[in-house]
Amino acid sequence: MKLRGRALVVGDDIDTDQIIPAVYLTSTDPVELGKHCLEGYAEDFPSRIRQGDILVAGDNFGCGSSREHAPWAIKGAGIQCVIAKSFARIFYRNAINIGLPILECPGGLPAEDGDEIEVDLDSGIIRNLTKNIEKSAEPFPDFLQEIIQAGGLVEYARRRING
Repeated sequence: MKLRGRALVVGDDIDTDQIIPAVYLTSTDPVELGKHCLEGYAEDFPSRIRQGDILVAGDNFGCGSSREHAPWAIKGAGIQCVIAKSFARIFYRNAINIGLPILECPGGLPAEDGDEIEVDLDSGIIRNLTKNIEKSAEPFPDFLQEIIQAGGLVEYARRRING
C-alpha cells in the first residue's frame, strides 16, 4: 500500500501529553481528540493539520504514558501515517492496535513542513518527493499490514472470527 501526503514536522521526544493533553482524556472519540492533536507541542498545531498529512518526527516519538488516546488523536486528526527516527515501544504497539501506519526510519527523514512525502508500506521505501530524497524503513510483516489495512486489531480479529 502506498500513501502520499504533505509533511508536518515535529522534533524529538514528543510525549503523549504533547500529542493529546490530559485535559482531553475524558473523550475516546478519535475525531474529538483529533481536534486537539499536538496542541501540547504547539498551541496552533491542530489548525495546521490537513486530512492526509504525514507526520515526520525525530527520536522517541510517543514517549510517556501508555494511553491509546495519543494514536487515536493522530488518526482522528486525519494524519495518515507517522514516520520517526524511533518510537516509544508502547506507542508503537498502540498505533498498530488502532490501525495507524507508522514507520521507523533510522537516521530520520529530512523534511520541512509542506514537503510532499510518499510512503510504500509494503517495501518500507519513504520518499521526500520535494527534496528528491529516498530512505528505507523496515516494512511491516504481512500480518501487521493486515492489521493496519483492517483498521486495527479489533477489526482484524472480528474479520478473522467471522471468516
